[in-house]
Amino acid sequence: MKITRAMELIATARIGKAQVRVSQAKPYTEKMNDVIRNIAAATGTLTHPLLERREVTNVGVLIVTSDRGLAGGYNTSVIRFAEAAILRHQAQGRVVRVYTIGGKAQAYFRYRRYIIDHSWLDVTDTPTYGDARSIANVVLDEYASERVDAVEAYTTEYVSALTQNAIFWPVLPIEPPEAEDEGLSEPVGYTFEPSPEEILGRLLPRYLEGTVFGMLLEASASEHAARRRAMKAATENAEELTRLLTREVNQARQAEITTEISEIVGGAEALSHG
Repeated sequence: MKITRAMELIATARIGKAQVRVSQAKPYTEKMNDVIRNIAAATGTLTHPLLERREVTNVGVLIVTSDRGLAGGYNTSVIRFAEAAILRHQAQGRVVRVYTIGGKAQAYFRYRRYIIDHSWLDVTDTPTYGDARSIANVVLDEYASERVDAVEAYTTEYVSALTQNAIFWPVLPIEPPEAEDEGLSEPVGYTFEPSPEEILGRLLPRYLEGTVFGMLLEASASEHAARRRAMKAATENAEELTRLLTREVNQARQAEITTEISEIVGGAEALSHG
C-alpha cells in the first residue's frame, strides 16, 4: 500500500507537467497549420510527395505504449486496437510493417511473433522533441523509399485525468489543414522567398515532427493519468483489505480469549467440586 500510494503521488505530480507540455505544444502546431494553409492559398494547390496518396499495398503501423506497467488498461486498449488493425490489413492482402514505441508494445508483439522493423524505448515517460525527430526521420525514410505506402499510428488521446481514449492517428501521407478547420485564422498574403514549393518541402518534415511530438505528449499525459488512477484504486483496495484482515484478527483473538476464559472457569469449577 505504501508503494502504490507513493506511485500515485508521483504520477499525480507528472500529470500536471505533462498537461502543461501538451498545452505549450499546441500553438506551434496551430501556427504550422496556418502557414501551410496560407501557402496553399497562395499557390492554389498543395503538391508534394508527402501529400500524395498512393495505392496502399504496404502499410506501416506505429504503436505507442508505455515502457512500464501498473497503468491499468492503458497499454492493453492501444495494443488490442492496433492488433485488430494489423489483422484487418493482412486480411486485405497488405504487407504490414510494425513500429513500436515503448517496452510494452515491443514485448507483446515479439511474443506474438510479429516482425518489428523499428522500436524505441525510454521515450514515453518524458518525451523530447529529439525523440519525435528520430521517429519522424525513420517514418519519412520508410515512406520516401516506398517501403510503405501509408503510415498510421495507434496511440492514446488525453481527454481528462479520468478519460483517455485509444485512437487511430493518420501519419503519412500528411493530410493538409483545411481553411474551415477550427482555430485557424483567415488567410494572410505572404511574399515567399524562396518559392512556395521549396518552403513547403522544408516545412512538411517539420510539420510531421511536430505532429509526432504532439502525439507523444498526449500519450505521456494519458499514461501518467492512467497510472495515477490505477494506483489510487490499488491503494484503496489495500486499505479495504487491511480493514477486513484487522477485523478477522480481532475476531479470532476475541474467540481465543473467550475459549481460554471458559477453560479457566471450567477448571476452577472442577477443582472446587473436587
